[in-house]
Amino acid sequence: MGCFVITRAALTCSTALLGIAALPGAAWAQEQSTRPAATPTGAETPESGATTLSDPERRSASSEREILVTGSRIKQDPNDSALPLQIVTNVELQRNAISSPEQLLAFLPNNGSGADNLASNSDVVDSTRRGNNGTSFANLRGQGPGGTLILLNGRRVSAHGLTGAAVDVNQIPFTALDRVEVLKDGASAIYGTDAVGGVINFITRKDFTGIGASAFTDITDEGDSPVYRLSAIAGVGDLDEQGFNVMATVGYTYRGALQARQRDFVNTFQKDRGLGVDTRGTPFATIVPFGGSAFPNGAAMPIIPGTADQRATGGVNILRLPGQPGCDTFDLMGDYDTDVWGAPSNGLACTFDTGRNVYLQQQIETITYYGRAVKRLGEHELAFEISGSSAKSDKRFSQIQITPSSSRNYSFSLVEGVNDAKYARIYNTLVNAFPELEETIPYGAGFSYRWRCLECGERQLKTKNDTLRAVLDMSGPLFGDWDYQVGAMYAQSKGRSKVGEGYYYQDALVAALNSGYVDPFLFPGEEQSAEGLAALAAASANGVTLYSGKYSVKEADASVSGSLFELPAGTVKIAAGINYRREEYEFTGDTRTDPQTIFAAPFDNGNALDGVHRDIKAAYAELLVPIIEGMELTAAGRIDDYSGFGTTTNPKISLKYRPFEPILLRGSFNTAFRVPTFNQIFNPSTSATYTGADYADPSKCPGGVVNAEAGCPALSTANGQTFEVITGGRLDLGPETADEYSAGVVFMPTRNISVSADWWLIKRKNTIQTLPLQYLFQFYDLFKDQFIYENGQLVAVDNTYVNTGGTTTEGIDFTVRGVFPVGPGQIGVGLDGTWLLKKEEKVAAGSDTIDQLGVYSLAADLGLKWKHNAYVSYGTEDWIVTLTQIFRSGYDNQVLPGVEAGTFDPCCDITKVKDYIYYNLSVSYTGIEGVKFTAGVTNLFDKDPPFAISYDSNYGSGSSWEPRVADPRGRAFNMLAEFKF
Repeated sequence: MGCFVITRAALTCSTALLGIAALPGAAWAQEQSTRPAATPTGAETPESGATTLSDPERRSASSEREILVTGSRIKQDPNDSALPLQIVTNVELQRNAISSPEQLLAFLPNNGSGADNLASNSDVVDSTRRGNNGTSFANLRGQGPGGTLILLNGRRVSAHGLTGAAVDVNQIPFTALDRVEVLKDGASAIYGTDAVGGVINFITRKDFTGIGASAFTDITDEGDSPVYRLSAIAGVGDLDEQGFNVMATVGYTYRGALQARQRDFVNTFQKDRGLGVDTRGTPFATIVPFGGSAFPNGAAMPIIPGTADQRATGGVNILRLPGQPGCDTFDLMGDYDTDVWGAPSNGLACTFDTGRNVYLQQQIETITYYGRAVKRLGEHELAFEISGSSAKSDKRFSQIQITPSSSRNYSFSLVEGVNDAKYARIYNTLVNAFPELEETIPYGAGFSYRWRCLECGERQLKTKNDTLRAVLDMSGPLFGDWDYQVGAMYAQSKGRSKVGEGYYYQDALVAALNSGYVDPFLFPGEEQSAEGLAALAAASANGVTLYSGKYSVKEADASVSGSLFELPAGTVKIAAGINYRREEYEFTGDTRTDPQTIFAAPFDNGNALDGVHRDIKAAYAELLVPIIEGMELTAAGRIDDYSGFGTTTNPKISLKYRPFEPILLRGSFNTAFRVPTFNQIFNPSTSATYTGADYADPSKCPGGVVNAEAGCPALSTANGQTFEVITGGRLDLGPETADEYSAGVVFMPTRNISVSADWWLIKRKNTIQTLPLQYLFQFYDLFKDQFIYENGQLVAVDNTYVNTGGTTTEGIDFTVRGVFPVGPGQIGVGLDGTWLLKKEEKVAAGSDTIDQLGVYSLAADLGLKWKHNAYVSYGTEDWIVTLTQIFRSGYDNQVLPGVEAGTFDPCCDITKVKDYIYYNLSVSYTGIEGVKFTAGVTNLFDKDPPFAISYDSNYGSGSSWEPRVADPRGRAFNMLAEFKF
């Protein structure tokens, strides 16, 4: 690739600047609805760029450009600030066909690669993500959704009504945005909790006049998964001339569904690459050992042909027996890959490609609205704003996998006059292959089975979330250059989820299965009988409410700022304020008066809370002190008092120094914190049986590694032993804390060229988490107290929330900007990149350090070593053309058990996931007054996501690509038309 693909060692290569950055910034990039893009320091270029002025001239010019920027309460020139601030304008959003906050987050290089988007929650998920249907969360610097503070016009918004843990960015009124300010630094000293990885401040338009409308469409090359957006805006009143302004905007966005089987790169049957499916719940059922059936336990199962004494404890699928058509007769089915999974006991089972049987993009419809009225009273301004959203998501995913248990005791038995012929075929095929079974299994005996019920239909979860936010604000001058701001806010988020198609009442379903009319063994050409379909339909639970939740915030604040006195180097400035807010949360579980069990429905009763709240009182101050000419020190601190929780104090010190005009040096130290969510504190304890077969008793087997030959059998139903997993909250949880450091340099040799690099380090302690079971088993000696034994047998694992261990994350953010006159227009080039230097975790004090840099993780944030967006643009008075590049570095691939144990060698080197690189192209035309057209192509060369083993054996999700990194849509064409009258 030469130096076209930008790497850490090639930042100075000029051709590497092709692609896209978050912030192209050229003089010709003026738009009707947005300001020009930002330089590395957060200011506009070139209008307020790095001009060469004497110090007094610079101070004077700077004071004229002073505004409040995210991360500070003191007005200052953002182009001369110590803050590493990135400003994303509508120009950047439009050029990259970014039509939702989720797409914006995926675009930011400093946003982590976590399971925080719609594609990452496409199938069955664990209890911590059950309320995430239709949601998207921010994850700056990989600190997680709870470590990123989301603001709207500088004030908080409500956490999601169902999760109660973080802000769903889909509630942001995207069509009303003027810009997005991304603070790449900790800010608890200013804003309090959550501002660990940084702050994203969505800033709306404030004083629009006239009438405007826009229409956007984005359709893939395949003609599927469309995105549509319509918006309208109207405003009246000139604030300067008439003393008032009233504006309102409304937007509608629709994202169509995308099925995995519509993309060829999704294929979990790739044995040559060390990838296979670990499920025996197939559309043609697999006979399994279960008490009360013909095979009460694994010891009764037949011996797999070709082995000495390996019994088929993982089940027998008739399709694999002599004379039968084979597993691959049916779509998405194949032989269970015992080599890849190192599971010889499954040698007679079939499997089903669950990764190809889901949706890569869920259908979601969102309506957002925003209104603002402002009245000027002399030199004071009284403003009221209201915003809200209504989002409807339709999550569809794989059909239910019916598995026998003590509460679901069903079998395929002879029901005379109903299934005589089919039963005879199954029985005779089995005993013809294994004649010895005829002596132990009488004709008419029942067979337990695991079955993926395609006739049951895709499972569907319908979620509706509504938000409302109202703010009353007054600001103005006090005396001299002192001013004030007071405000009050109320925000709420209410959500509700229902089951749709594909879910069934368990008792009615078991009765249907035992009736003989439902046939789980349909051979090629056979169809389910009308009686069987009717029996399934009669058991449907369509329309039952799963849960609902509401999160609300009431807040009042007041602040003042101004100059204290003069020093030889400049003016000492101060800002101070107080803040009070009440957070309330309630979450309902199963509220039915007659709660019949619905098989596999995620009711999530363990998260039910009947209304809890906390009050937070805070005071903060920020002091800016010029030390010497060109050097300023800023000290900030905040005290937060949480009712029933305690008090925390967090300081921040930042320093900037401009030794001479082209160079700006900056650095900071701060502490940050995140308080536990209501669920993490108050959830009651619940338990569920672990259904996997991938752990042995860790008290006898180091690390809980399964090795039957060494006397370490799996703790599984098939082996007659399993355990409960206890989950829930913990009343004595404390806050997470963090120490953060940063140091950076900005080089601006001319007003049109700027380069910056900012090193940062975040050390998080006492992290609030439920540890993955693999860690609990791996570090058994550290967590012995969480393993519960009775009579020497493991019966339960305590996996409730704990404060334990910590993380260390270190990186460098780079930004490059350049604007050069060429012919009748100008060329703009730029880069935004993040080089991750370190990503480590300790699960407990004294435990080994787990290196997560550039390696696969099951569900946490992927620590990609290098991410960048780069661009080159050319613009004239009427036209702008932008070519963009998105780059995400590869990482160490997941290795499945059989490959790791050496039982199978892949065809080729699949240990590394390749770099993910694609290009966007856009053209904008503004030659007609009041009209703007933008057309573009995303993923210009139709680049598929690189091969990655993302399969999750616990939940059956994932496949051959990584949804935390890649976009599955492929090449797409978009068009935006904007009008203003």
